[in-house]
Amino acid sequence: MCGIAGYSLEPGARIARTLAAQALLTGIAERGADAVGYAHRSDGGKPVVHKRRAGASALLGELRLPPDASEVLVHVRDYTKGHPTIEANNHPVCHGTVVGVHNGIIVNDEELFDRHGFEREEPEMSVDSEAIFALAEELGSRGRTFEQLRGSMAAAWMDEREPGTIYLARGVGRPLWVGSAHEGVFFASTKHALEVFESFMRLPLRKHEVDEGTLLQLENGREAGSERFQPDHGFTEEPLPTVRAPGERESCLRLLTALAAVA
Repeated sequence: MCGIAGYSLEPGARIARTLAAQALLTGIAERGADAVGYAHRSDGGKPVVHKRRAGASALLGELRLPPDASEVLVHVRDYTKGHPTIEANNHPVCHGTVVGVHNGIIVNDEELFDRHGFEREEPEMSVDSEAIFALAEELGSRGRTFEQLRGSMAAAWMDEREPGTIYLARGVGRPLWVGSAHEGVFFASTKHALEVFESFMRLPLRKHEVDEGTLLQLENGREAGSERFQPDHGFTEEPLPTVRAPGERESCLRLLTALAAVA
């Protein structure tokens, strides 16, 4: 059980980028402590990725975003496949032009790599999530692309070839919430994480849960498109507890309170 979050902002948005990302990271902190990471992209630039093998509290105070960052992805990891001692297995995961984050487990990733002739981004990688982003790079971010996946999924990614755009996809078995405001769209694994964001940013959001089998395109702070796809409902797994790192929530809330006071 991992946690994902992030945002897409309209050009010129007056949102405090770093504090917004810190609030979202705090909101998902309890969902994993094996690794933490974030990626950001500014207008016309390439995604920049930061990772650490630790819980969210170890990175929260060091998280820094440029004032023109327009797309951000955040992740905490409770790993299932792809040991976190190999940094490339941790999120955000890079594959070619695509950088993404994933909550869930893909059980046919090796089959998909063999079928399509994909190569791992780095030879030592084994994380199952890479299959999502390999498909997106090769076949495009279209709903039918992800009908090949077997497993559970809530994911978000950006593609170097599509500036100003973030894609969100929810398959089965993992939650995904979206909140909209005047200057951007914010997303997270849970409604609670968006509520933490609202509290610290003092910015109310229009929130809704993304339906299973939905691909959303966020562009320059707006929902620019939505597409339905048919995920594999035949996949089942044992229910997992949503709280995987209970101490991380309290640690991050204390630290975020101090950071917000001086922001």
